[in-house]
Amino acid sequence: MNELSEPRPNTIPTPGVFSAPALSLPIDAFLIVGVTAHRDLTPALVPQLEADVRAFLLRMQGLHPQLSVAVMSGLAEGGDRLVARCAIALGMPLLAPLPLSREDYFTDCSSAESADELRGLLAQSQVIELPIAEGNDEQSIRTQGAARDRQYAQLGVYVSSHCQVLLALWDGKPSDAVGGTSDVLHYHLFGEMPGLGAADAPPNLLADDDSDLAFHIFCPRDRPGGEVDAPLSSRWMTRNENLPGAGPMPENYDRLFNQLGEFNADAKLYADDIAANSRSLLPAPEEIRCSGAVLRIDAMYQRADWLALHFRKRVHHSMLLLHVLAVLTGLLLMTYSEFVAQPALLAALLGFFAVGVAVAWLGERRSWHRRYLDYRVLAEGLRVQCYWTIAGVPSSHRVRFAYDSFLQKQDVELGWIRHAMRAVGLGGGTPISDVGLRWVVANWVGDGGKLGQLSYFRRRTAEREVKYRHTERIGKASLMLSLACAVVLLVFGGWLGPTTSKLFLVTAGMTALFAGVREAYSHKLADKELIKQYRFMTRVFASASELLARDTDPTKQRRVLEALGEAALEEHAEWILMHRERPLEQSRLG
Repeated sequence: MNELSEPRPNTIPTPGVFSAPALSLPIDAFLIVGVTAHRDLTPALVPQLEADVRAFLLRMQGLHPQLSVAVMSGLAEGGDRLVARCAIALGMPLLAPLPLSREDYFTDCSSAESADELRGLLAQSQVIELPIAEGNDEQSIRTQGAARDRQYAQLGVYVSSHCQVLLALWDGKPSDAVGGTSDVLHYHLFGEMPGLGAADAPPNLLADDDSDLAFHIFCPRDRPGGEVDAPLSSRWMTRNENLPGAGPMPENYDRLFNQLGEFNADAKLYADDIAANSRSLLPAPEEIRCSGAVLRIDAMYQRADWLALHFRKRVHHSMLLLHVLAVLTGLLLMTYSEFVAQPALLAALLGFFAVGVAVAWLGERRSWHRRYLDYRVLAEGLRVQCYWTIAGVPSSHRVRFAYDSFLQKQDVELGWIRHAMRAVGLGGGTPISDVGLRWVVANWVGDGGKLGQLSYFRRRTAEREVKYRHTERIGKASLMLSLACAVVLLVFGGWLGPTTSKLFLVTAGMTALFAGVREAYSHKLADKELIKQYRFMTRVFASASELLARDTDPTKQRRVLEALGEAALEEHAEWILMHRERPLEQSRLG
């Protein structure tokens, strides 16, 4: 796991928004509200439905004021466009994934007025044209039928997989239409979409899910049998529960979004320091001119990386202070019991203890340890995301979010990291080229020289091994010194004076205490486990470097980089799980 960054100096954009054609997406973490809706809305209810949708979007913004809200809509007639109009009216960015090419998509419009409306909405959106679904071809999707339905089903998967909340304008009734509102909502809740191939199946169907939140507004349809019992009533929906829409958001999601907002708040608090001292992953502009999503990924990486280093210092300094206080407390206690029974020593002992309690309390209250781990893993996930984007690594997941399985098996509380990565990579931008591929191979993988993660992991392995050997030597030396003092007391105790005997006794106790505290400090830092991980990642990157050097075919090299990134993500997940078991706690030290 990387704890230091070595790319070129900071190029972070000014905090606020990153401008792209027809779009202003935040460079901070933000929420995406996806949309699935009926086309045939009841005209008389449209004004009230618009009011309810606007109220929901404003509610999402108000619940988490540190997070901007964007809307993702396929811009189909009816509910999709209604929500899109509301988003534009509220000044929210609009993302428009299209199941067909722009030209073909206009053939779905029912009138010239509808086509004009679509044209206007597209002009105010970030348009994302989705690939052809598995089993389809360009000719088959140009006419109504099963192939075109699969394109819409794929659109539903894309929206579900790239949003934090799915807004469903639905009559609450099942439907036989492939890719319809009912199917999309079912996929969002349960991960099942009829008619699509295995490439779009969810990665961990039985794992705890933090991506199944939906807000359902019961929406009548303008057709026979389209009525509902309670029009425009609402509810929160997850895989396991339904809650009244007027009530609070499910607690676990509220906590997850609060952590996203906490990241933004920390980035804002330290904005000046981040701008002055953070490090960019991107190549120099004269090498490759990056744009679009990769700039947002890098901007978030810079923030996460700097914050991780900042809280790492606080955690390590606090740990060092607590362990030093433990040694000093032991020394004072032995001095008081064996030599000088002065109240001042007891007062100093209590003072040391109070300082330790205060430091541990402050670290726990301000979550230094959790923030350090979370921000470190976010930064490393963004590192993989950034290098994949520059190199043009194709996703084997087609339209599903490529990092859905990242950390999913570790801890549901870490879901906010996936959600931060989920939004920042949208929007395209930097053209795919072999120049970018070669740059990534040299700067991410390297060949064992000064560049690349291969060099980093080799160096970190050597550094950790030296530290761990020092710990072992200190332990052995302390043990030998304690044994020597015990032997002296046993053999020559009768000839030694009381003060000399006490000195030997205190020395034996203090050396044992020092060795124990030093071993505890090493355990907190997970030195032994980190050496194993660094060695493993050195072998992984060395293998990747060998494969990349052996075969220079760009397609094969991108596949190697995809496998390398997946291995790196797995390593980051193991790292955070290991360190979460070693929190900064005064009671454990005691």
